[in-house]
Amino acid sequence: MKRFLTICGVLSLSFASAVQAQDIPAEYQQVLTALGKQGDYKANVLKVNIPRSDLTVTVASVKTPTPFGFGGWVAMTKGTGAMNVMMGDLVLTQDEVNPVMSALLDNGLDVTAVHNHFFWEEPRIFYMHVHGHGAPADLARKLKPALDLIGKGASRPTAAPAAPAAAPAPTMDTAKLAQIVGTSGEQSGTVYKITIGRDDLKLTEMGAPINARMGLNTWAAFVGTNDNAAVAGDVAMLANEVQPVLKALRKNGIDVVAIHHHMTGTQPTIYFLHYWGTGPADKLATAFKAALSETGKAKAPPATKQ
Repeated sequence: MKRFLTICGVLSLSFASAVQAQDIPAEYQQVLTALGKQGDYKANVLKVNIPRSDLTVTVASVKTPTPFGFGGWVAMTKGTGAMNVMMGDLVLTQDEVNPVMSALLDNGLDVTAVHNHFFWEEPRIFYMHVHGHGAPADLARKLKPALDLIGKGASRPTAAPAAPAAAPAPTMDTAKLAQIVGTSGEQSGTVYKITIGRDDLKLTEMGAPINARMGLNTWAAFVGTNDNAAVAGDVAMLANEVQPVLKALRKNGIDVVAIHHHMTGTQPTIYFLHYWGTGPADKLATAFKAALSETGKAKAPPATKQ
């Protein structure tokens, strides 16, 4: 893999979120308080942020910031009646995987996937998808013992909080990336991330729509400079889209890192593909667009959650 040498520059150009923030309902405020986490409420979904800012991660020997792909999350949304559906993606070091899994299972939550998103990363990072139904307060109570285990391992050093740095001049033309992909993104520190929901699939669970904020999305995160950048991301696909997406990425020199599911029991089955690549930023955006263009071409079959 061709490596880029530096990752620098706080990019100042940003785009407003397409989904406007809403006031957080009291029951969801209680969830944030119980978990001791921050989050936001948009599109009728509470999203709780669980970033691994305690870790210093390198990919192919290059230091990568937390928003590039190490920001865990849990989301809740209302279903039928008082029932809430919870889904999430926890970012874990290898020594945390089984203790966190036991804490989730012992408290009545489901683990639906464990997998990698990267090659050549240090420390080894794994992603665990969690799922549950219930009242928000009960879900928070079941989730907290697992979250309390994250970042507490004594077997590995944690990174000291980074001191704030002055923002240098922008080094990546994010407007051009948005133009190539056809969708604007959001800035988070040095990372520019474009997220595209699979709204064509209309997936539901217990009456609750499973939308982009619940994890049904395709995304690309860019970091670096116009000439020397990296991209990482995830493509949400139907079964008949997997091979065309694979071919589009490989023809454009992008490494495929993993193919797997995030959710169980969905009809149709949704597959997720993780990828990574380096090179000029516009070429990386063109490669992502080629893969994106292979999804949603045909009318999707009826989508439900059993």
